Amino acid sequence: MNDFDIIIVGGGIAGASLGAEVAAKRRTLIVEAEDQCGFHSTGRSAAFYLESYGGPAIAELTIASGPFLERPPSDFSERGFLFRRGGLSLSDGPWPEVPDRVVALRIEREALELMVPGLRPRWTRALFEPGCADIDVAALHGAFLGQFRRAGGTVATDSRLEQASWSDGAWSVSLAGSSNLRAAMLVDAAGAWGDEVAVRCDVAPLGLEPKRRTMVQLRVGRSGLKGLPLVNDAGGTFYFKGEGDRTLWLSPHDEIPSAPGDVAPEEIDIAIAIARFQEVVDWPVEQVERSWAGLRTFAPDRLPVYGFDPAMPQFFWCVGQGGFGIQTSPAAGRLAASLLLGQPPDPTVAHIGLGAFSPARFRR
Repeated sequence: MNDFDIIIVGGGIAGASLGAEVAAKRRTLIVEAEDQCGFHSTGRSAAFYLESYGGPAIAELTIASGPFLERPPSDFSERGFLFRRGGLSLSDGPWPEVPDRVVALRIEREALELMVPGLRPRWTRALFEPGCADIDVAALHGAFLGQFRRAGGTVATDSRLEQASWSDGAWSVSLAGSSNLRAAMLVDAAGAWGDEVAVRCDVAPLGLEPKRRTMVQLRVGRSGLKGLPLVNDAGGTFYFKGEGDRTLWLSPHDEIPSAPGDVAPEEIDIAIAIARFQEVVDWPVEQVERSWAGLRTFAPDRLPVYGFDPAMPQFFWCVGQGGFGIQTSPAAGRLAASLLLGQPPDPTVAHIGLGAFSPARFRR
């Protein structure tokens, strides 16, 4: 029977970023049910770095992650992961609100028309976040896994957790197609499968809610789109950003309750996305080039969950990242690692309160 200090269930961005922080200090194994890490939510993200996204508590994690994403340590990556484009939050009413410490500029209609030619008259103002950027998700995820392996961590794919039980001061973990493993601590970083993993470990679920998000790549009758800002509305009903000269990525910002699995877009959601897009600009839609969907998993209060379960102290939650798991991953990984190892947090995240993210809030 193999022994580890920590077994992390889930090799997406949550498990990889946490693993990268702890592998040098504890013997750590990441187990992933699929044949590759990041197959589901992480691998399907159209991730962007937008400090206002997710509300004040998430903004703190995002802002703390910014310097790392832009200028990572040289031993982590030879280049940064952010590509600036700026972001616009459109409004047809009051000015959109942004959390404290988020830099945002007010843009009136005249200037807005220069930034988004063909904008429909309905949209009268916007907030512009100059720090908004695309994130190279594949490179970031790969860099976390690379750091994890260099620090001595082990990754096991095609290794679905079947059952785990706590006895004699350790977890006995049964994986599909493998002999049992033992570990002092078990981390649930299984995303949409987070509650399912907990039940298999005889831990009460949190009420996690996986939700499907649809993405569409459109070709339109307008050129010069590659450098277009991210465009969304204050009501959270759409966003789109330039991809190529005449192509863009579009989402209806949908959150359709879904069972954990390999989700696919539905025709009605693609149609809704296009209809909402046509209410924003007058650009002719020429072709849907491709479409895909991914799961975004939320805790009941829409904040992530980091910490040991009060009823099972050696079971650690690292779930509920919603749609902001990529942009918060450096800070979240450091915070979660400090809790997991019982050590002071890294100075870059020491100012962030942990109470809002504790699983104890669901066990009262």
